[in-house]
Amino acid sequence: MQRIINFVLRYRNTFLYVFFAFIALVMTIRSHSYHQSKFFNSSRWVTGSIYGTGADISSYFNLTKENKRLVEENQRLRKMLFNAQFDSIQPLDSTLAVYQVLDAKLIKNSFTSPRNYVTIDKGESDGVHQDMGVITTDGILGIVENVSNNFATVQSVLNTKSNINAKIKGTEYFGSLIWDAKNYRVVQLIDIPRLVPVVVGDTIVTGGMSSIFPENVPIGTIKKYDLNASQSFYNIDVELFSDMANIKNVYLIENRDREEIEELESRTIE
Repeated sequence: MQRIINFVLRYRNTFLYVFFAFIALVMTIRSHSYHQSKFFNSSRWVTGSIYGTGADISSYFNLTKENKRLVEENQRLRKMLFNAQFDSIQPLDSTLAVYQVLDAKLIKNSFTSPRNYVTIDKGESDGVHQDMGVITTDGILGIVENVSNNFATVQSVLNTKSNINAKIKGTEYFGSLIWDAKNYRVVQLIDIPRLVPVVVGDTIVTGGMSSIFPENVPIGTIKKYDLNASQSFYNIDVELFSDMANIKNVYLIENRDREEIEELESRTIE
C-alpha cells in the first residue's frame, strides 16, 4: 500500500495534468458543436473498427463451418444438374434421381508418378463403392478403385491405366481420355475421327457413353492437336480444368442404373 502511495505522490503532477486536460477536453467538446461532431465521428470510427475486427476474427474461426455448408450446397446443386435431363419440370425427387452425389475430402494426393491414386475420407459406411465417378469443383478427378469401411482410393485421371469416355462439347463425336505421364496438367484425347472440326480452345467434356460419369461433366480445353496424313484419328492434348496438385474437396457420383445396365450388356454379349 505504501508503494502505491509513494507512486502517486511521485507522479502527482502528471496525474493532475492528465485530470485537468481531460476536464478541459470535455468542456471544449460540450461547448462547441464542431468539436462535438468530430468527437462522436471519431468514437463511431473507433467503435466500428473494433466491431469490424471482432467480426473478422469470428469469421475466420467460422471458415470451416462455412466451407462445409458450401460443399453441401454444391452437392445438392450438382445432383440437380446431373438429373436435370430426367426431371426437367418437377422439383427433383431424391428417390427417383438417377445420379446420387456424395461429398468427400482428399487425405492423400498423388500426381507425379505414372500411376497416380488419391485417398478420400469416405468409405462403404458412407455409401461409397467401386467404380463411382469422382469430380472436383472444376472437372473430373478419376474413378473409385478400392473401398474400405471408412476410406477409398481413387484411380486418378493422371494414371496410365485410366481410360474415360470423352467428347468435344457441342458434338456427338467421342473418344478415349488417356494420359501419357508427361505433364500433370495435360491429358490426351484419342480416337476422334479426322472429319471432325477441331479447334484449339474447344472444351472437352465427358461423353456419357459409360455408366460412371454423367454426360457433359467438364474436363478441360484443347491445347494442341496433330494429325498425320496416314492417320484416321486425331491426337489431342487437353489441358485439365482441375489443378491436380491442389485439390481438397471432391464429389462422388453414383449412377443408380449402372448395375442394371451392365447386367443387360453382359447378357447381350454372352
